Amino acid sequence: MVIVIHQSSSTQNAMWYNEQKVEQKKAVYFQSKNTPTMNPFAGSKNDRWNIIKDIEQQNSAVKKKGLHISVNPTLSDLAKLGDIGIRTEINNLMEHLGYGDQPYFVYKHADIERTHFHIVSTRIDRNTGRKIKDNYEKEKVKRFIQSLEQKYELSKQQIPDKTNLKFSAKSSNLKRNLETLFYELNQIESITTKQLYSKSLEIFNVEIRKSGRGHVVFVTDGNGKPVRFPIRLSDFTERPKFFVSAKMEKGIQQPRPVIDRFQLGQLVRDLNRLVERSGTNESSKKQHLKRKRTGKARRF
Repeated sequence: MVIVIHQSSSTQNAMWYNEQKVEQKKAVYFQSKNTPTMNPFAGSKNDRWNIIKDIEQQNSAVKKKGLHISVNPTLSDLAKLGDIGIRTEINNLMEHLGYGDQPYFVYKHADIERTHFHIVSTRIDRNTGRKIKDNYEKEKVKRFIQSLEQKYELSKQQIPDKTNLKFSAKSSNLKRNLETLFYELNQIESITTKQLYSKSLEIFNVEIRKSGRGHVVFVTDGNGKPVRFPIRLSDFTERPKFFVSAKMEKGIQQPRPVIDRFQLGQLVRDLNRLVERSGTNESSKKQHLKRKRTGKARRF
């Protein structure tokens, strides 16, 4: 079992990400708790967002209000817990982290060759309007996973992240993984201009270029030379901020062109995390292939 608390500054973006997966039939509504209506999934996505928005409007001082958690069981975990067990333990997880009384929505995904679950809620207390304390969240999650392993006799198998954000000519699931990259970069508040966004994309061998009235997305060799056929930006559901139509751009307030040292440090830190994650994925794949070749050699 792997549980990840995603760094999401915008609750609405986290919710829209999951709602889009439902619209694309890559996810389904799984569970909700502490909402004004018995079945909030019967309404529109705006109805669900308004439940969270009404709470977050109580506190304008907190910038990062969103709570976005993914629960990633192995096939063995799913077999032992089942949907009923998963629902129960998600409720226990939220209680454990201090969000047991908060409204939250759970989405069941099956879009990356394994079943996993996303939880969307808010860090603003529905009763007091204050930010819920999030001290030692990673340690709390670690203890919770250990308790699950003992309770259900789960294996300690780690789930490899199949999403690789460092692109090449051989990258698989290209469109889906590009959307994941856009989503990750859209959450980084220190990317305040189109130029910074473009430079961030280049780190992952991705470029967006003007084409007629729109844009196209290229995967490059790192030196600007395309290595894959381009994809029209309009084909993506999750699109990069700052790359919008001229009509939409008129209604968007332009961000300030200069960032301070603190923001630059934040940007470098967040991008390094993405790069390190991609590097870890590549390393894991190479180790797997090495073990596979070694195993074949031993048979002879």
